[in-house]
Amino acid sequence: MSEPDATRPEVASGRSPATPARRAWTLRRYLVAGILVWLPVLATIWVVGFIVDVMDRTLLLLPAHLRPQAIFGFSIPGLGIVFAFVVVLITGLAVTNLVGRRLVAYWEELLNRIPLVRSVYSGVKSFTESVLSTQHSFRQVVAVEYPRSGIWSIGFVTADNVAEVSMKAGHELVCVFISPAPNPTAGFIILVPRAQLIPLEMSVDAAMKMIVTCGVVVPPYPPRVVGG
Repeated sequence: MSEPDATRPEVASGRSPATPARRAWTLRRYLVAGILVWLPVLATIWVVGFIVDVMDRTLLLLPAHLRPQAIFGFSIPGLGIVFAFVVVLITGLAVTNLVGRRLVAYWEELLNRIPLVRSVYSGVKSFTESVLSTQHSFRQVVAVEYPRSGIWSIGFVTADNVAEVSMKAGHELVCVFISPAPNPTAGFIILVPRAQLIPLEMSVDAAMKMIVTCGVVVPPYPPRVVGG
């Protein structure tokens, strides 16, 4: 039997020679590590670019002679964000007075008379109000046994007590919004007895991030204190 060649690096270092399977596993590990670095960066660039492009399209609302191409001779990327911000701000100022509220009410009444538009508009408006309004926002993150006993889902409490249903059911029911991954804007509500809910310490933002990432990003426990 021939003796091992001590001049070979694997023998000299005491390590076994790398097999093809081991080299493939090492290559895969490097590729995954590189993807984990670049994928969030590229996704962020794509999302930001998409938002900037959409905002730039709001400049089409301006007359042709007031657009950047006519004034400066070239387009300015991102200028649409400033224009959209100004439009939203002016709209907010306008609808906070009596005349503006009446105009919005007339506009919504008109939209509610159109069958298909009525369903889309009312649904989007209700969801927007529930998320952005301080009075109707998600109040708490909870764990609830759904869709069956022993299986837990993340939910958001949207109403502490549904009076009519609670009275007819004989006990207090809490309205919980269940959001399927990875789209937090979709979902459904369930009415659950308060005793069957487990309040969680994670924030609404942390729970949303967990849903959007399909559970890949799980908030730490105990929650980290900013500045701590």
